[in-house]
Amino acid sequence: MRSMPADTLIVRFELLPYHLPLRREWRSARGAIRHRSGWLVRLIDARDRTGLGDCAPLPEAGTELPERAGQALRLLARALPGQTPPQALSALPAGPPAARAALEAALLDLQAQTAGLPLRRLLDAGAPDRVRVNAALGPLDAGARARAAAAAGHGFTVLKLKVGLAPVTEELAALARIAAGLPPGATLRLDANGAWNEPAAAAFIAGCRALPVESLEEPLRHPDPERLARLQGDAGFPLALDESLAGGTPPVPLPVRRLVLKPATLGGLRPALALAAQARAAGCECVVTTTLESAVGAWAAAQLAAAVDPASRRAHGLATGAWFARDLAPAPSPAAGWLSLPSAPGLGVAIP
Repeated sequence: MRSMPADTLIVRFELLPYHLPLRREWRSARGAIRHRSGWLVRLIDARDRTGLGDCAPLPEAGTELPERAGQALRLLARALPGQTPPQALSALPAGPPAARAALEAALLDLQAQTAGLPLRRLLDAGAPDRVRVNAALGPLDAGARARAAAAAGHGFTVLKLKVGLAPVTEELAALARIAAGLPPGATLRLDANGAWNEPAAAAFIAGCRALPVESLEEPLRHPDPERLARLQGDAGFPLALDESLAGGTPPVPLPVRRLVLKPATLGGLRPALALAAQARAAGCECVVTTTLESAVGAWAAAQLAAAVDPASRRAHGLATGAWFARDLAPAPSPAAGWLSLPSAPGLGVAIP
């Protein structure tokens, strides 16, 4: 067997903790977040190329606890020096999902740089240079109407809001007021984060029939496939699984029309890409979102989105960088609802 060039060997591993405050509280039916903490994974090879990954555990979204993530990172990384990225990727065990996703991203970043390819083209040769994105507006609160109008004015056509925070009737009335001020073609992407029982979810879905709803994520507190299938049959728009995909084993047959793919909850970019292929074969569409990671994690998700959706049919949830008061690097910054991806080999982001 031919040996790999010595200059592709990993020579150093660094694990850098970070704590990033948010500009304002991120609220959902699963609680409130005021900051994001995690570890930046940095791998350096013999040519001084650097591969980056972000481990920002968020148990509410389906990842492991931070303590377990830190332990797994230290344990898994011990075997990396002296290996090439392909060797390390082939031997990378399952592990806790956020930790595994960070290590995999750093290894793929190095591998793509060695190949001279943007990371998305390492995942899929036909991946485009830009993807559609939704506006991340946060909770359906008193300021949501103004935020929706501002986002629509900046060219976003898919506006995402967190629902399930107030009684169904109140939220439907608030959504109607928001919809009345939107330009033609603008739609609402809603995320209940498992807020409701089946009767409440059914009432909400029925009340959305007159509204420009693009999709509704995780309507049920207990996402039973039969109940989800009943709700999907009554909805004129896609219902989506998100948190309940943690572990990467969705129910078969799929009870909804959409899957939301988060690398940190699925164990990495390649497991997410494999799940997207399974979903497409079953006639189910996919979107990629962050788990409110740093810029490093957001760029990894953006590279994945291009590989998952080469035709750029869907709006992906990647525009979360504006929520951070400060970040590790420049975050994805869309213009008019589109995000342009770096042309540089690898992930395309560097840490100052």
